[in-house]
Amino acid sequence: MSNMLPACRRVTGPRARQTVALARYASTSTKEKFRVLVVGAGSGGLTVANQIYNRFKAAGKPLNAGDVVVLDAADYHYYQPGWTLVGSGLGSKTDFRRPLASLFPPHITHIAENVKSFYPESSSVTTTSGRTISYDSLVVAAGLKINWDGIAGLPQALADPSSGVSSIYSYDTCSKVQHDIDALQSGNAIFTQPVGIIKCPGAPQKIMWMAWDKFQKSGRGNNIKIDFMNGMPSMFSVKKYSDALNALRIERGIGAEFQHNLVSIDVANRQATFKKGDGSTVDRDFTLLHAVPPMGPLDFIKGSPIADSAGWVEVDEATLRHVKPEFGNIFALGDCSSLPTSKTIAAITSQAPILTENLFSVMDTGKVSSAKYDGYTSCPLLTGYGELMLTEFKYGFVPKESFANYLGDQAKRRRIFYHFKKDLFPWVYWSRMVDGKWFGPSGPFRPKFV
Repeated sequence: MSNMLPACRRVTGPRARQTVALARYASTSTKEKFRVLVVGAGSGGLTVANQIYNRFKAAGKPLNAGDVVVLDAADYHYYQPGWTLVGSGLGSKTDFRRPLASLFPPHITHIAENVKSFYPESSSVTTTSGRTISYDSLVVAAGLKINWDGIAGLPQALADPSSGVSSIYSYDTCSKVQHDIDALQSGNAIFTQPVGIIKCPGAPQKIMWMAWDKFQKSGRGNNIKIDFMNGMPSMFSVKKYSDALNALRIERGIGAEFQHNLVSIDVANRQATFKKGDGSTVDRDFTLLHAVPPMGPLDFIKGSPIADSAGWVEVDEATLRHVKPEFGNIFALGDCSSLPTSKTIAAITSQAPILTENLFSVMDTGKVSSAKYDGYTSCPLLTGYGELMLTEFKYGFVPKESFANYLGDQAKRRRIFYHFKKDLFPWVYWSRMVDGKWFGPSGPFRPKFV
């Protein structure tokens, strides 16, 4: 869910919702039952809610209006990949935000509350206000938690306009990234990536490449030393792309330290402390610091009956159905799931039709379909203004490139891919994906399964 805001007993109507419907769902009823309950109205939740409704309709077994409900108390929905564009000076952050209630069609119910607890044995959840809601099938698409407090001094540094510390990982801080990059005239610019699971693991270096290019084009390149301090062991998880990116780093004179994880920031002394792989620490002076906080599962999922030992919703990596047979009416996708692939919007575009097909089949026949997810994900990796490396891969970090047969090896940076990221993808997102009409590599065509 986008923001864990205080819950309220209201249901926001999407596009001129009827007064009677509002009155019904704003009532003090303590229990309601829905055919499909979706937890979270982020990229995964909106996409899959619409696809599920459309799938039943396409099968000639339409659900009733209101049978699909989405729970999320956020006021706004964000296109998070746009925050890198904001930090690069390629857009205003308001371009990548919409009022959440405006994104629901009339046949999808939106309850503006957050989930507090799961009770899978009774096919129900409770909300933060104490309301109990039951379901036939549950889809968890709640996202993950960004642990801003996981780096000592980071929240205070981000709140200080003169700290030189910024991050593209939130709506509130992404415009500070552009400001700090534009303001830097000389000194040490450090870009970090934490150890462990994060949203779009290519994003921490995207903004670094864009800053490097801006420094060069504005004549500041010789006065600014750039370093990439990465908690991971290499530039990227897929060796093919990692090798190409590391060669580019060396070519451009960017320093790097791997298995160096940012643990604290001392703004007064402009010093960042990194923990190395052997447990020792090292301090580095900075003039500009782009910080990426550690991330993990949300608290209300972690420790719940549907979570694995790490705190993610435990689903089968092929079907997206819960691994426990007794929880066979539960599915998950996106950042909150245990799927062993990179957590990106591109991954969601491929996961949603698989989940939809299997949920439909389970509700219709009691069994999953032949639809299987292969781990497809993608990171449109900006490497400068007018160029981008379009990484695409599947489980096992094996490349799965959509355009290689037409344009050649996708480890090569191309202008057309840059315009995909800057222009095409945001348009597709707002006009197709959140309405459930975009299916990953299949584009606007829903995949057919045998």
